[in-house]
Amino acid sequence: MSANKSDTEMAELAASEVPAARSIADALLEELKDEFVAAEDNLVDSFFLEVRAGTGGEEAALFCRDLYEMYRKYCDMHRWKFDVSDFSESDRGGFKEVIVNIKGPGAYRHLQYEGGGHRVQRVPETEAAGRIHTSAATVAVLPEMPDVKIDVSPRDVEESGCRGGGPGGQNVNKVETGWQLLHKPSGLRFKMTEHKSQAQNKERAWALLRASLYDTERAKQHATQMGIRKAMMGSGDRSQRIRTYNFPQNRCTDHRLGGAPPAGGGEKNFNLEAILQGFMDPLIDALLELDKQQRLDSL
Repeated sequence: MSANKSDTEMAELAASEVPAARSIADALLEELKDEFVAAEDNLVDSFFLEVRAGTGGEEAALFCRDLYEMYRKYCDMHRWKFDVSDFSESDRGGFKEVIVNIKGPGAYRHLQYEGGGHRVQRVPETEAAGRIHTSAATVAVLPEMPDVKIDVSPRDVEESGCRGGGPGGQNVNKVETGWQLLHKPSGLRFKMTEHKSQAQNKERAWALLRASLYDTERAKQHATQMGIRKAMMGSGDRSQRIRTYNFPQNRCTDHRLGGAPPAGGGEKNFNLEAILQGFMDPLIDALLELDKQQRLDSL
């Protein structure tokens, strides 16, 4: 075989391998990007998720419970720990508010952008004329940061024991195993009932207080630095409407998606029935992709 023919065959062989090699390189690059943008988020091992009924009365409380069930099912699918810390039921079985503690690899990364206003459009069970009502609930995501020191003076906190319990009347205690506290300067009030031990509930109540105060301080410190990206992805402020759940059209719309990059991109409408059953991955993946692009663009 002549040298020229051998060189030609080697060149053709190399050229044929280029597409596969480029595909592998591109995939590795995307993995590195994912690891880079998620590094800080993955440091959060535990966080509190608060869901509170907003405008809409009893219908808002029922929607609050729907959101609670949606997150519970989503966490179950990913095998993340999902513990109810506190709740307040409404007359028709909804939630005025519910606080859960979530733990697991990647849990905070996937749920951190759930904070904000959630709106529901549907015909309430009590509506005889079949008119569509609009109600709302708010969600807050509060990370626990063990390496962040938040000093709280005991003189600023009122504490007392309380009875425990669980959603739907589960594990109701006849003795005071729960713990509640009021942070007087901020007006924050928390009650923990998830553990059988009052000492554990006291510890978790203080952890939630520190997480809330840390979240408030973090928002102040990063308001200017992260202003652009927060305006695009959402700051987690409860007053900002981030998503609408439209029952008549079986449509869940995330308002942060669907615009021209970098403000948004991809599909913004999702199957509502699937979302409420906990199949949130398509929606969460779209938010994570948008988050990645915005973080990389801001470098």
